[in-house]
Amino acid sequence: MTALLDLIKARIAQSGPLTVAEYMELALAHPEHGYYMHRDPLGQEGDFTTSPEISQIFGELLGAWTAAYWQMSGGGDLAIVELGPGRGTLMRDLLRATAHVPGFHDSLLVLLVETSPQLKRMQRALLMGKHSRIAWLPDLEHLPEVRTVFLANEFFDALPIRQYVKTPEGLKERLVGLDDQGELCFTLQEMGIKLVKGGHHYGDKEIVESSPYARTVATRMAAHLRAHGGAGLVIDYGYTGGSHANTLQAVRKHAFFPVLKDPGTADLTAHVDFDMLAQVFREARLDVQGPVAQGDFLMALGAQIRAEALIERARPEQREAIASGLHRLTAPNEMGELFKVLGVCDDHALALAGF
Repeated sequence: MTALLDLIKARIAQSGPLTVAEYMELALAHPEHGYYMHRDPLGQEGDFTTSPEISQIFGELLGAWTAAYWQMSGGGDLAIVELGPGRGTLMRDLLRATAHVPGFHDSLLVLLVETSPQLKRMQRALLMGKHSRIAWLPDLEHLPEVRTVFLANEFFDALPIRQYVKTPEGLKERLVGLDDQGELCFTLQEMGIKLVKGGHHYGDKEIVESSPYARTVATRMAAHLRAHGGAGLVIDYGYTGGSHANTLQAVRKHAFFPVLKDPGTADLTAHVDFDMLAQVFREARLDVQGPVAQGDFLMALGAQIRAEALIERARPEQREAIASGLHRLTAPNEMGELFKVLGVCDDHALALAGF
């Protein structure tokens, strides 16, 4: 039994069941015992692998995308704000790939939004000497008043969600409580909301998810782009057309893990509602492009051409890894279709690359 499990059980016993969002926030971000606070979750020795860790091509193409936006929009000062930068791999590859673009790095301020002390240390070590103006922020509250490109790769999926269940008695919220043996379990709480009879119905156990956290972050991004100009990419696994199923999952050692078991020792995520993000951006009168499948986006940016160039220069033992990395990022049965890319820009006349 983990210390965090004891804390969560005590809190429920004292104050009642937690929302799924409250449980996720404790499991992921508790200052002492949270999953992200004191570990490196990435790579073969960790629990999951993100696109930048799979292939350098990912970060290089996002660098090309950012530099292309900077050139199309007239150059000048630009902040790149990466949300949830992992080990810093994406930013390292982005900076390396754009070093040859005249004037680009001179115009650039790099800001990394990170809450994990462990990951922040790793980012500092990896990015040391890669650019003269790199800083870290705990959130989006104090961004500089300058045109900005936001990059959010596998960031929104880790933001806490709330879950609601449609039942014959009405809408109920799914909570985390204690069973008769004092162990964590899911339970339902009445909300006093009756559902209108008729219309499209997905069954008595339909789960609808929402993320107030994701909406808050997207609203802050939108307000900044509206006020100071810029663009952004959200890259994640998710859905359009609304959620009708439970997408909450835990991953540990690259395998699915029980969501309520040993909180703080496994990654918790949920699929991203791309319709909600697009709506927030449109309400701020920003131009929304996509979402498109990640595979289509990367191929449109030249992923195949870049892979072939790398393979041509690679040692024989490296060639298979380059080809398999490209396949994993772009194939429909790998990350190519489940992962989606949403583009946003303050300039409605600008056609962002890849869309």
